[in-house]
Amino acid sequence: MPKVTTINVNGLRAAARKGYREWLAATDADVVCLQEVRAEPHQLPDDVRAPEGWHTVYAPAAAKGRAGVAVLTRREPDQVRIGFGAEEFEDSGRYAEVDLPGMTVASLYLPSGDVGTERQAQKERFMSAFLPYLRDLRERAAADGREVLVCGDWNIAHQEADLKNWRGNRRNSGFLPEEREWLSRVFDPSDGGYEDVVRALHPDVPGPYSWWSYRGRAFDNDSGWRIDYVVATPGLAGRAIKAVVERAASHEERWSDHAPVSVDFVA
Repeated sequence: MPKVTTINVNGLRAAARKGYREWLAATDADVVCLQEVRAEPHQLPDDVRAPEGWHTVYAPAAAKGRAGVAVLTRREPDQVRIGFGAEEFEDSGRYAEVDLPGMTVASLYLPSGDVGTERQAQKERFMSAFLPYLRDLRERAAADGREVLVCGDWNIAHQEADLKNWRGNRRNSGFLPEEREWLSRVFDPSDGGYEDVVRALHPDVPGPYSWWSYRGRAFDNDSGWRIDYVVATPGLAGRAIKAVVERAASHEERWSDHAPVSVDFVA
């Protein structure tokens, strides 16, 4: 699998009208993971629901117009799984995974939160359930001689380098100490056992950011967050040779408030 891209589309129907179709037609990615689709497959135009040359897997949310993830692959998946076994989140449209030769690829949309609200409590419950699943997935894959790739919007900036205004966000969801510690556990070789592929290829630099608020001039000032991650088991992470955030040339050319994050791997 030479190239994978992850992108929170911020509503696939809207993104399709703004430039997603053209982007997908031009990409040379072999796998594309989408988040925040916000539509059931039957609500999508035919060419968006089942684009030519792609096999598509959708996991819509039971809550209409919310969440939703998808995985697009050039090759037909060997197996498909929706959800990760946590009853509360089984139909929440936040996780889907497919098996391809030698690897499992997943699209993740981790909940966003708001300190002091039920949304934050839900995010914390999701995180508590998801980390054990990630460990189990890695162990099962290793037993089968497979690698794992979990791509998506994790809604957490891990380090100070991962958001422009880190000082002003230390008490806000997405950069809370406990959230960052949880993500550190995902990347701990003795715990989650995964690697942050983009950071490994771009050490000691700000960003590269992947989300900018539509408010103010965040995009023009590159006042962004790096919350879209390509996370892999070590064997696969070691084969990553290039990571790029496909940042739009201008605010007007954006078709989402996120930008596609693409990683090239050697076979």
